[in-house]
Amino acid sequence: MTSEAFYRSLGGGRYESGPATAGPWSPLTQHAGPPSALVGRLMERHEARPGMRIARVTIDLPRPVPVGDLDVEVATVRTGGRTELLEGRITSGGREVLLARAWRMVAAPEDTPALSPLAPVPPLPGPQPPQTMAGAYLDGYVSAMEWRFPPAAPGAAEPGFDTPGPGTAWARQRVPLVAGEADTPLTRALTLADSSWAVGFELDRRRGLVINTDVTLVLHRDPVGEWMCLRSATAAAAGGSGLAQGELHDTTGDCGRILQTLLVTGL
Repeated sequence: MTSEAFYRSLGGGRYESGPATAGPWSPLTQHAGPPSALVGRLMERHEARPGMRIARVTIDLPRPVPVGDLDVEVATVRTGGRTELLEGRITSGGREVLLARAWRMVAAPEDTPALSPLAPVPPLPGPQPPQTMAGAYLDGYVSAMEWRFPPAAPGAAEPGFDTPGPGTAWARQRVPLVAGEADTPLTRALTLADSSWAVGFELDRRRGLVINTDVTLVLHRDPVGEWMCLRSATAAAAGGSGLAQGELHDTTGDCGRILQTLLVTGL
């Protein structure tokens, strides 16, 4: 996989998708991380006000996002003195492929207590060989990210995308979101967030279709640095659906949560 960025701006809200956006399902459709970050990037810039930050983003995925030119639009749904509700959408060929809503709110005061109810994640491991994923297309998003899995406990299976069960993985982007532009804490978090269910996968995807229809990211503080860690697990029930729930950490501690609804068929 060779690419200078996930996207290149064509002007007027249109972006050319690079090969690095391709997801594990096909070289023709995108992993939801990069387009989520792309709409988040425009939300951050839309009528930005000092002292406010985006605290929550929910992404709905009505259909696969193609690896092609995308049009991105952002608007304000509601504005107030302390909170704003933003809405965004991505279209391809006139068809909606991604819908987003975000809450932007006044940043908490500097004397707000730092509360962290989660146990620390294992420290960032040293360099590792490229990760594999059985049956997946690897020459897009999977290779555009650098993945590092903490060492397994004695007697446990080697951690990785093909090892089922709750999982933990550190990751960072190898390429920027948009060519010639600096990434932000929000865009880095959104680029990674959609991978939460893959890190904590516990259903046998070889027996049927398991795929997320959405992703919600809530950040109680902005991530610091390029490395972030996902600690994720899966819930599911017969006659129901699946749920992937993840924690987002950086090298200084936890900074957010991730939820994804999973469509489960044919298991």
